[in-house]
Amino acid sequence: MKIIRILSFALLGLLLGASSAVAQLRLPGTSQQKVVTWKTQAVAADSGYIDLVLTASIASEWHMYSMSLPEGGPNPTTFTFTESPDYQLVGKPTETGNAVTEHDESFNLDLTSFSGNAVFTQRILPRAGAAFTVSVLAEYQTCFATRCEVNEDDLQVAVPAELAASQLALLGDRAVAAASSSTPAPDGGTLTPGEAVSAQVGGEAGQPIAVFIIISFLAGLAGLLTPCVFPMIPMTVSFFLGKKGRMNALINALVFGVSIVAIYTLLGLLVSLAGLGADFITDVTTHWITNLVFFLLFAVFAAAFFGMFEIRLPSSLSSKTDAKVDKGGYIGSFFFALTTVIVSLSCVGPIVGALLIEGASGAAVRPVLGMLFFSLGFSIPFTLFAIFPSWLNKLPKSGGWMNSVKIVLGFIVLAFSMKFLLGFDSSLGLNLLSRTIYLSVWIVLAFFLGLYLIGHLRFKMDSPMSHVGFLRMLLALAAFAFGIYLIPGLFGAKLYGLSGFLPVAGDDDFTITAPAATGLPQSATTATTLCDTPKYADFIKMPAGLEGYRDYQQALACAQQRNMPVLVEFTGHGCANCKVMAAQVLSRPEVAGYLMQNFIVAALYVDDKYELPEAEWYTSPADGKVKKTIGKQNIDLEARTFNVSGQPLFFVVSPKGEILVGPLGLETDPKAFLAFLDSGLEKFKQQGQ
Repeated sequence: MKIIRILSFALLGLLLGASSAVAQLRLPGTSQQKVVTWKTQAVAADSGYIDLVLTASIASEWHMYSMSLPEGGPNPTTFTFTESPDYQLVGKPTETGNAVTEHDESFNLDLTSFSGNAVFTQRILPRAGAAFTVSVLAEYQTCFATRCEVNEDDLQVAVPAELAASQLALLGDRAVAAASSSTPAPDGGTLTPGEAVSAQVGGEAGQPIAVFIIISFLAGLAGLLTPCVFPMIPMTVSFFLGKKGRMNALINALVFGVSIVAIYTLLGLLVSLAGLGADFITDVTTHWITNLVFFLLFAVFAAAFFGMFEIRLPSSLSSKTDAKVDKGGYIGSFFFALTTVIVSLSCVGPIVGALLIEGASGAAVRPVLGMLFFSLGFSIPFTLFAIFPSWLNKLPKSGGWMNSVKIVLGFIVLAFSMKFLLGFDSSLGLNLLSRTIYLSVWIVLAFFLGLYLIGHLRFKMDSPMSHVGFLRMLLALAAFAFGIYLIPGLFGAKLYGLSGFLPVAGDDDFTITAPAATGLPQSATTATTLCDTPKYADFIKMPAGLEGYRDYQQALACAQQRNMPVLVEFTGHGCANCKVMAAQVLSRPEVAGYLMQNFIVAALYVDDKYELPEAEWYTSPADGKVKKTIGKQNIDLEARTFNVSGQPLFFVVSPKGEILVGPLGLETDPKAFLAFLDSGLEKFKQQGQ
């Protein structure tokens, strides 16, 4: 049909437009802050040896694991020394520093880690009296609270000619031993030259990559549970419902799964080869065109489920592909996989963004591997669900139960399409889709679904229903209960379980009590910590009704004036998890009150499209592009200054902009979030700010 063809061309044009931006986008460079920074030095040791001293400075609140850890635990620190005729490794590295050994409940092991700094020393025996450089690959794992990173750094240790010559002279005849079959070690043992040069202390080189792969795969599985992805599972089942024949359904399902893997992996490859910008995901998933296209696409799917028409490929394409083993069906599976990937980016964007940032750090292989195994974890369950419809088609069709399944899915898809309509509304700043209207649509759909299930609402494709079965009755009760559950939301109820889908309550939305709408205690609403009128307050609302700033520099200026720390939140209008955080945590009276009394709050929206005056534009040194909008400047700030990507992310910073604690991502436990705030406030007081 024409409408399907138009939507297909619109979607293809959008994707080609996004792809054309790939070559122009660049990730932030190596000037980003790092969790661990290294300082290297070569110093004279006893008896003519030279000690290579590798000093790791570890960011505040982070810890770095020791070289010696029990099996089954996290990744130990390892060092790989490049083979060279200029020196011979002697023994193994030693470690010193601020080490603490604690029992880790998650691993059920006693683990040693460093905070603040760690010093690793490797002894070598020089073979020549000229200057040389030792190349070292350091691989290590760092953790902060529940977040961990696996890192690798290429280090260079310069050995001056004077040091090499003086130490070689002290060695005397023992210098000959360096080229023989064995070399004396400081502990009295021996190490063959081949073993010494190729020694990789502390663990296998592949172990960090293996851990990274496992984490990526588990993240893909977790992505299925996000509010943007989980509702797509029934739509996937419905898409394959019409595939006939077990083998045909199986092949289509495999094409669907392989396509998801290929698309995500290609994205990782583009990051590695083209330096894709960290703001690419935000650009695509929050653009008004993207949201409008997917709202219309979902609305068309719903109309097809309701029996208004049947979704088919163009007849000309079908006639050409029928003779090629139903090639058109496989193309449809590919495009459905492409739709699934793009829709999923709305919620799994932070995971993908983290891989993009890692690509900027120089680990070119990791984004590809990360996206490959993330997509495997993400696609395998989808593929299994996609296989099931071929089995359903073989079941008896008496009673029209299969049509009932499609109608139910139509209601679900239509309700889910409201998310994209909300994204379209938010992206353009229209503010037409209020919380009241949104909930009203959902309530009506829920009650219509209940009426359909009990037979009081029928569609033209339905078979006559003589009685209501037990399962239909249970589903009808669930639909009516859901509609009743939504009704208090019209009067200001938080509806925490759905906060990721719903619009934020506005001034025009009805509430029974005003304080309950914001979550602020009465004492917090009578005083303000603001120093001046916040920028952009006329069109950007603070999360959960908090008082604060929408501009980072304005927040720092007020913090300096009042001598208070700043809570920085990177958030977004279209960020589902940000809405969850605002509804379930930031709106709590104990959290809101604590924030108002002890912090300057800065909410930085990375997807706001407001174009600033030309005098406020600047060219980012990271990608060489001019940052014109509020969102673009906040994304650039997040990547270059805070070295992160994704939303929501929280930091506590000093009035000078120094990071005290963070980042903290989605945390729905108010007590845990308050503990995070406590640690930041305590750190601020310790620094005597």
